[in-house]
Amino acid sequence: MTPFSYHKPASLDEAVSLAGPSSRFIAGGTNLVDLMKENVERPEHLIDITGLALKAIEETPEGGVMIGALVSNADLAWHPFVEARYPLLAQAILAGASPQLRNMASTGGNLLQRTRCYYFYDTGTPCNKREPGSGCPARQGLNRMHAILGASDDCVATHPSDMCVALAALAAVVHVHGPAGARQIPFADFHRLPGDTPQRDNQLAQDELITGIELPAEPFAVHCRYIKVRDRASYAFALVSVAAALQIENGVIREARLALGGVAHKPWRDPSVEALLQGKPASTELFTHAADALLQAAKPLAQNGFKVPLARSTIIRALSEACAADNSQGGMQ
Repeated sequence: MTPFSYHKPASLDEAVSLAGPSSRFIAGGTNLVDLMKENVERPEHLIDITGLALKAIEETPEGGVMIGALVSNADLAWHPFVEARYPLLAQAILAGASPQLRNMASTGGNLLQRTRCYYFYDTGTPCNKREPGSGCPARQGLNRMHAILGASDDCVATHPSDMCVALAALAAVVHVHGPAGARQIPFADFHRLPGDTPQRDNQLAQDELITGIELPAEPFAVHCRYIKVRDRASYAFALVSVAAALQIENGVIREARLALGGVAHKPWRDPSVEALLQGKPASTELFTHAADALLQAAKPLAQNGFKVPLARSTIIRALSEACAADNSQGGMQ
């Protein structure tokens, strides 16, 4: 770990004024500190934002919820309002990491996790995400955990967050603050596909700070399910995960949301596939059709072809369980 200076600003404006190419914001530090230990990240200045007033979970006037960027993952998952109104989010958070990490990890920091690609963490190997233009050895190397959708010649890494898959399905909005003031970014636009600039994970400017995540009022509290398939029962990243949420009236799907994790550089959602489900009676045949449509563009690598049938069966299962679920009493069932 290289030497760095440390600052603890007292306000948002002070925090963003300290930001720059050689600085990093730090809250829980559950990912950044690991990257610093491995010399993947070498900030010259750390800006500790834990003293800022960003720890509230509040209902919005429109009936949604505003989540402060410094709310811990644990506090968010077990918050009564989130359990009752957004059980899909609670399920996804509790599927991720470990209790110790969830106690430390912040909501804003969860959005900014870097990929867990082996080559990204190994500074002795090339990596376009770490050193643009150096190459992507994962394409021909160890790629069992890597992307089957939205990848490029420059990067085949996947986004590691469980929480973000649920936030994508729930059409969250990311609130950020920078020198020019506040702005909002729809969650679907926040993370980027790799293209030829895989070093850029998201749309944040270097001097912008996430202040909160807003969830709109949604009709998905009853019929939803998050399913994560992984190599072991706990503390493992997803091979495939699915966030499914349905609004059902008299057996007919009125609205649907479907997002995948573990398969792309960002949480994968396609509104055109969700539209295939709307206005139709729920059935295994319909869910199979949606799964095939969502995966039709999949391009597996040498070692991860199993992800395509695995994702297909997990989508069908998640939609079926969401249809049968009754989360109306809140909590994880």
